[in-house]
Amino acid sequence: MEALREIDGWPATTKAAAVLHGGEVVAVHGPRTHVFRWASVTKLATALATLVAAEEGVVDLDEPAGPEGSTVRHLLAHASGLPFEPGAPGGKPGQRRVYSNVGYETLAAHVAERAEMPFGEYLAAGVLQPLGMDAELRGSAASELHGDLDDLLAFARELQRPTLVAQETLAEATSVQFAGLAGVLPDFGRFDPLDWGLGFELRDAKDPHWTGTRNSPRTFGHFGGSGTFLWVDPEVDAALAVLTDLEFGDWAKQVWPALSDAVLAEKR
Repeated sequence: MEALREIDGWPATTKAAAVLHGGEVVAVHGPRTHVFRWASVTKLATALATLVAAEEGVVDLDEPAGPEGSTVRHLLAHASGLPFEPGAPGGKPGQRRVYSNVGYETLAAHVAERAEMPFGEYLAAGVLQPLGMDAELRGSAASELHGDLDDLLAFARELQRPTLVAQETLAEATSVQFAGLAGVLPDFGRFDPLDWGLGFELRDAKDPHWTGTRNSPRTFGHFGGSGTFLWVDPEVDAALAVLTDLEFGDWAKQVWPALSDAVLAEKR
């Protein structure tokens, strides 16, 4: 796939990208075994571990967790009212979408308490090891998963052809939770609504966006502040995984959508 060669012109020192179709890797460009910090793409792994916990009966999505009135579902969907960084809640649960690292750290602590084991161990046992991933959580469950491209590809494959949770569970996780909530998508501005699933950001009709103009509204995924992203577009059964070592900035806003569009144009 020639489109992936576009990353050669990016300002990052080290970068790697790959495309999957139907759960199979169809193109790779860049190092597969270089370990990158995933930043907020970590949240997808934390969310999947929570869904595994829900199917195992360790937690219930609608049980109380976080501030008063909040549930596991609120925490997953950035609707608990907790702020981005440590501090008092900025509002009541379910009032608006507040993208929150604190919410994910609170979520991980809740799962750990219910599972009676550290969250990193639960994540490894419930998600990373079954998928054959060597990735490692080195701190916050919101931002500190470290792994290589092969790890991200294994994770992306799971999102296309789930084995750890039921297809129905993944479908719920990639559908709008708490519809109608407005909020700010970091670095892209305010959206009304700012639709989100259970951990997965939903593209819908957002503009501007970090995915491409050719991506369908059903596209879901996440990007990270370390120059990383993963999206899955069910309409074309494709996924694009990207890891870099350059902090997110204006460069990414320009080249990420262009790469996504080039990948989808070439695929079709």
